[in-house]
Amino acid sequence: MKNNPFDPGYYTSDQLVNIGFKTVGVNVRVAKNCTIIGLENIEFGDNVRIDGHCTIIAAGSGFAKIGSFVHIAGYCGIYAGSGVVLEDFSGLSAGVKIYTGTDDYSGRTLTNPTVPAKYTGVTSGQVTLRRHVIVGAGTVILPRVTANEGASVGALSLVTKDLESWSIYSGTPAQKLRDRSRDLLELERELLAEVSLGNTK
Repeated sequence: MKNNPFDPGYYTSDQLVNIGFKTVGVNVRVAKNCTIIGLENIEFGDNVRIDGHCTIIAAGSGFAKIGSFVHIAGYCGIYAGSGVVLEDFSGLSAGVKIYTGTDDYSGRTLTNPTVPAKYTGVTSGQVTLRRHVIVGAGTVILPRVTANEGASVGALSLVTKDLESWSIYSGTPAQKLRDRSRDLLELERELLAEVSLGNTK
């Protein structure tokens, strides 16, 4: 069906280059029903796909650096006021939320962004997902977290602290369950070799 009203479609790399993003690689697709603010602070590598109803906020001094071979599934939220980095081969399953700022819930300060900063107690800091990090559906990641290379997080987890490399986490708060296999690194090498050969033809 050519005019399916339920499928808004995707912007392509060629279209995104002219919209105002900081950088756009090749084969980048962003669903047309996403909400994205701070285009000039957002970078895309190659082979990136962002599905419908995602929100990325990188206004002001914020930034988002999204590497290559990255997938962000539908209904994710990336609130990048203090910076978010998603390195190559990382991915977010549906409904993941990444926060780089969070209010003080103790009652000692006022809350929410309509209140001047001097009356609030916001905790803020960059969130970084290193290469091959995968985050399960519905997970929440709080400020000042680095998920080191190869870490994986099960669905509906709460990530409040740094994650060890090549480890599997789950829970609220997320706890390490066991080590994660590194077999995928050989598949990465094969894929990159294949891509490189394709680029030389």
